[in-house]
Amino acid sequence: MAGRKYLIRIFVPLGLAFLLLVLLMPRSAKFAYDYRKGRPWKYETLYAQFDFPIYKTDEQLREERSRTSTEVIPYYKFSDEITGRNLRSAERLELGNLRSAVLSSMRAIYQKGVIADEGSRRHVENEPEIIYIQRDKRAVKYPVSEVYRLTEARARLLSDISDVSGANVDSVFRAVGVYDLLVPNLLYDEQTTELVHAESATGISPTSGYVSSGQLIVQEGELVTAEVAQMLDSYKREFEANVGYAGAPAMMLVGNILIALAILVLLYLSIFFNNPRIFMDARFPYIVVVFLLSALTTLLLIRVNERLLLFVPFTLPALLLQAFMRNRVVVPVYVVSLLPLLIFSHDGVVLFVMFFVAGMVAVLAFKYFNRGWKQFITALITFAVLAVAYLGFRAAEMVTGNVWRVLLDLFIGSMLTVAFYPVIYLFERMFNLVSNSRLIELCDVSNPLIRELEQKAPGTFQHSLQVMNMVNAVARAIGANADLVRAGALYHDIGKMNNPLCFIENESLISSDGAPRYHAGMAPEQSARDIIRHVSDGVEIAQKHRLPDTIVDFIRTHHGTTTTGYFYGQYLRNGGDPALAGEFRYPGMKPVTKEQIVLMLCDSVEAASRTLTEYTPEAYSAFVERIVAGKMEEGQFDHADISISELGTVKETLKQYLAQIHHERVVYPQRNQKKS
Repeated sequence: MAGRKYLIRIFVPLGLAFLLLVLLMPRSAKFAYDYRKGRPWKYETLYAQFDFPIYKTDEQLREERSRTSTEVIPYYKFSDEITGRNLRSAERLELGNLRSAVLSSMRAIYQKGVIADEGSRRHVENEPEIIYIQRDKRAVKYPVSEVYRLTEARARLLSDISDVSGANVDSVFRAVGVYDLLVPNLLYDEQTTELVHAESATGISPTSGYVSSGQLIVQEGELVTAEVAQMLDSYKREFEANVGYAGAPAMMLVGNILIALAILVLLYLSIFFNNPRIFMDARFPYIVVVFLLSALTTLLLIRVNERLLLFVPFTLPALLLQAFMRNRVVVPVYVVSLLPLLIFSHDGVVLFVMFFVAGMVAVLAFKYFNRGWKQFITALITFAVLAVAYLGFRAAEMVTGNVWRVLLDLFIGSMLTVAFYPVIYLFERMFNLVSNSRLIELCDVSNPLIRELEQKAPGTFQHSLQVMNMVNAVARAIGANADLVRAGALYHDIGKMNNPLCFIENESLISSDGAPRYHAGMAPEQSARDIIRHVSDGVEIAQKHRLPDTIVDFIRTHHGTTTTGYFYGQYLRNGGDPALAGEFRYPGMKPVTKEQIVLMLCDSVEAASRTLTEYTPEAYSAFVERIVAGKMEEGQFDHADISISELGTVKETLKQYLAQIHHERVVYPQRNQKKS
């Protein structure tokens, strides 16, 4: 049954992660070639397998838009009203035999169109070569040379009439007002000009050529120039958008299944080889959730727009993992969480290296800048690392002008790390984990559960405080998590408040004078059972108050599988059978972490130190050595993650600590009382 439960805890989260990965993985293959502008083509000669357009680069599009924004084509409307009215007025002029020639010339001029002298230059910076003319609800482009400016129109009229008459035509025209009837009949439309200009600016063609199937793209060993890179980019774009994987869809699905399986096997092994105990607590589903947040975000954005990947704070998973795990677990798990980015993104190698290096630096920086506004220092350091890594990969492309936009994206993503980090407190509650801030909260002796312990079992409360101080000194000496073991020390005996009088430290503080002691007249077996029960009672109380599993483990392991020495010895002195020693043995589990070892030893040393009668360095040394040796003989260190050197440091620290709390004091003489 235990084995089945173990498998369920592991494979249910991994199975759900597997299904989500397979569902969101891309359904098309990536372009099989990796190339860089300015480097030789290292593959076989490539020919186009299909027709495809050559897409303009971002720089070309920007230049074309910039050019279009300055090339405004004026828009004019042909006025039939002005033309007809002025020609009718010309028919009534006193021109004699010149009337017919004047009317004919004016009709020809008006037919081509007349604009004001400054008309084509008034609303644009440069002289346009083309204008739009709307006539009969239809707009047509005309060269500006095809129409007359007003001065040119009057000069043409004068020239036409001078050719057929010897009179002073100019004087006649001025006298009768012919020039006044030759006015612009092409009227400038400013609103339509601006509208047409806006539409032309957005209607730029994204392509600049075409490559036919079978045409050579690049030869083996050929230098990838800007033109070749543009063709390769276009070929890659069409391949992944419209061609991609050409095999059976089932084989693509099989490929995705194998990739997802490989990633999750790596996730499993990265935990198994570093800390397999994680599989049995709430940290494992938490790791799977953090992994999925990174992986699924990557896969979704690849489907939507890969450029958005630069906005994603991919360093955040490293910080979320670091809050509850050691770096030996954080590093491999973080690498696995970035694998979808490496495998499926077009710039996978670049992004993977950038975010992996930045994530590791962020973990280091966060140890020093993790509170309040200092988190922004971590974000700035992260951005600096990302920027340097990006420029290292893309230094040759800095001239394109895109670098500033990318750096802005990376800066926003780094700041989002600070914005999203508080989600750790939500995860902490959801998975019942314990972060540094939660440890500080748990160590607050004013919280209701500890206040209840103080009221019901004051002696146990004082013992827990003494153990807290002791474990703090020892944990710091060996580099263990002092905050964690302090919290474990405060709650390790919480189960004693269910039956406080069972424990000697509470009898003199709770029972009234003359009351019989709890174990008076009780069989050693029963006394041992009542003593041992405080561990299971403590686990029950801790789980009822939703204490983190890490703290509950301290309750389970602080006695390990040792025996209740006093009552077991009493049992043997009364002729008991040593084969029945199991009734006197704690059914807990042996400590496995440094912190649990530290608590077990400090708990035993603090409790037993009350029996010391000699306070000398030799006595402290012998006392500590005896306690540690006893635990080792009972096999309590069999699964412990602690070295011989660290255990030696623990013993020396305990000896020094006992010497400090039992140091000699000056005896002050009593002062004689003066008789009045």
